[in-house]
Amino acid sequence: MDDAAFQTENIAADQLKAFIERIERLEEEKAGIAGDIKDVYAEAKGNGFDVKVIRKIISLRKRDYSERQEEEAILELYMQALGMQ
Repeated sequence: MDDAAFQTENIAADQLKAFIERIERLEEEKAGIAGDIKDVYAEAKGNGFDVKVIRKIISLRKRDYSERQEEEAILELYMQALGMQ
């Protein structure tokens, strides 16, 4: 193997190692943040809030208004068809 090929392999290996280490650090941060979120939900529950409803609200707020409206209209239609209203 010539020096150029060896240097290229070293550069690629170094770059791969850097990517992996960055991902590992981010995964650690993500786990910490997930723990923080869990703590906030526990605090909300401890203060009498319904965590299931809070999760639903957060999910809805992530989506576009028109998308939510469309889903709600379909949900209402299905519920009417099933005699649930």
